[in-house]
Amino acid sequence: MRDDLKTVPMSELVKITRAAPFWMSMLLVPVAWLSALYGGWTIWLLPVVTWYLFSALDALFGRDGTNADPSTPDDHLYWYRAVTMIWAPVQFFLLFSLIWYVPQAQHLSSFDRIILFFGVGVITGTVGINYSHELMHQKNKTERWMADLLLAMVLYSHFRSEHLLVHHRYVGTPRDAVTARYNEGFHRFYPRVLKQSLCSAFGAEKQMLARRNLPWHDLGNPFFRYWLLQALMLVLAFLLGGWSGLGLFVVQAGTAIWQLELVNYIEHYGLTRKHLGDGKYEHVKPQHSWNADHRVSNWLLINLQRHSDHHYKPDRRFPVLQTYADTDAPQLPYGYPVMTMVAMVPPLWRRVMNPKVRRWRRMYYPEVTDWSAYNSATNPYPSAN
Repeated sequence: MRDDLKTVPMSELVKITRAAPFWMSMLLVPVAWLSALYGGWTIWLLPVVTWYLFSALDALFGRDGTNADPSTPDDHLYWYRAVTMIWAPVQFFLLFSLIWYVPQAQHLSSFDRIILFFGVGVITGTVGINYSHELMHQKNKTERWMADLLLAMVLYSHFRSEHLLVHHRYVGTPRDAVTARYNEGFHRFYPRVLKQSLCSAFGAEKQMLARRNLPWHDLGNPFFRYWLLQALMLVLAFLLGGWSGLGLFVVQAGTAIWQLELVNYIEHYGLTRKHLGDGKYEHVKPQHSWNADHRVSNWLLINLQRHSDHHYKPDRRFPVLQTYADTDAPQLPYGYPVMTMVAMVPPLWRRVMNPKVRRWRRMYYPEVTDWSAYNSATNPYPSAN
């Protein structure tokens, strides 16, 4: 059990020096351009930095057991909010300037260009989609629009509908495609979630309109905005870089989506809410998401790894997300950079994580003796609410 959880005073939290580490994502922008300008071995810098360097820094700097006051007003969090707001225009100019430059760069081979945009996709997935996740949870319309722009840049706009209307409501139940099942390898999870999350997102928006006696094709359906924004991104990529630019745009988008779903996979693997009967499930608690408070990767991921608290209190902004002792939430052994790499090797993943899931079941649900329906997601769908 952890005994080092401490509270950060508000006077300390509001300091720009406290917020500054969360701005380190900006350092990836010059790294991307360095790779484009010099080519060669530098094209590998982006994935190496985001996965391996941050994993090494986590090992060096350890975990952060401090919690900020969750009642801190938004106007005290200016420097934290600013980095998520500024990232959308930064990513836009980075992505499309590279789409214009790279196809005409004679020193870059076709292989170099693909690997470079694979690295760009690591940025737009690791940072861009993550920041869009923070922004889409806010009530401010400008922030929600920034979320839509970031998702359109990776052709995954429906993630907003799926995440807000389906995932948070039904996490840990058979109705949530994103909750990875016990013993389900990532390579099975990935195609399943790609199809099911799109269908569930569209179905959720259709149901929202039906409650107002409106058809799915009413212009109030956000999917029309999603499709328009994505089409504009594709057209712009073609205008700036031709067919090569369009292809490179798709490479980065595909990489970003893969990065997102890798994270989705590890966030809830094997964790389910108890079925209470008649389609009713217990309320979401911190124990239904994997927690990780590794310091440096949380700087890059703006505390996304404090996922147990995010699902417990989804309206909290990232600076005030809480971490928990292992008696209150299950803990990942490493931060997301390491865990996503482990997830790509299913036998290794099962060796690391299956014992932890079984321990979690014994700790929280000793009365449940048959987990077969939970493992296969064949429990009844939760009642509509």
